[in-house]
Amino acid sequence: MDRKTAHDFDQELLVLFDAYVHGAIDRRVFLEKAAKFAIGGVTAAVLLDQLSPNFAATVVAADDSRIKAESVAFDSPKGYGKGRGYLVGPAKAKGKRPAILVVHENRGLNPHIEDIARRLALADFTAFAPDALYPLGGYPGDEDKARETFSKLDQTKTREDFVAAADFLKSRRDRKGKIGAVGFCYGGGMVNYLATRLGGELGAGVAFYGSAPDLAEVPKIKAPLIIQSAENDERINASWPDYEKALKAAGVRYERFLYPGTQHGFNNDTTPRYDAAAAKLAWDRTIAFFNEQLR
Repeated sequence: MDRKTAHDFDQELLVLFDAYVHGAIDRRVFLEKAAKFAIGGVTAAVLLDQLSPNFAATVVAADDSRIKAESVAFDSPKGYGKGRGYLVGPAKAKGKRPAILVVHENRGLNPHIEDIARRLALADFTAFAPDALYPLGGYPGDEDKARETFSKLDQTKTREDFVAAADFLKSRRDRKGKIGAVGFCYGGGMVNYLATRLGGELGAGVAFYGSAPDLAEVPKIKAPLIIQSAENDERINASWPDYEKALKAAGVRYERFLYPGTQHGFNNDTTPRYDAAAAKLAWDRTIAFFNEQLR
């Protein structure tokens, strides 16, 4: 069976799925509203399955000999106390290299984000991807359960956990220069937030389709930013004009890229919303940006 893409689904259904993924509606409501798109023997449940992630394939396998990966704990005294994340680097690295904090979507540290960390390792970075769900048992291996668990997090503590994860990266002896941060969806919003919290300690940030931070805090941003945006993402894009105005007023160096015809989540190659051309361009820009700003 050919792999489905966003073009195989009605835009209204894609918006409905986005609302479900981000907790605006529950599974029952999604299935009820998706029923009108269920034609030709395809049920609403099948549509949901087709739109959901499939982690069968990875770009960089977990056992790839070119990388060294491990699970690492860190202290988070102002957060949940302890955090844990996936630390990856080149297997035969020589000397110091830039370190990148990788922030997941609203489902915790799933296989796709681990793959993202491994891709960064192959680009000669140290990548650290914390699991915000660790205090509640960690990523459960099921996306629906992960979303449900994620909603139970105390976000005040979780934000402190990510600040602590950044501190952990900064403390590493093999780190070169300031750290960078990249995040997707929830993680994109977290990168924007961390830019306001870390100030000059953050060397560069890349936010993929993430929500804007508290605009009153934008003047605290000292790091250059790249904002990666999907064209068909009204929920996120609605906040961009005011965010951009605040960035300009604060003199923050930033560049925003809007990818035509794409959906929220276009970089995630485990779902039909993935756009291969846009994802490659966005990734190439991300790596070039980190190389320019952090090396």
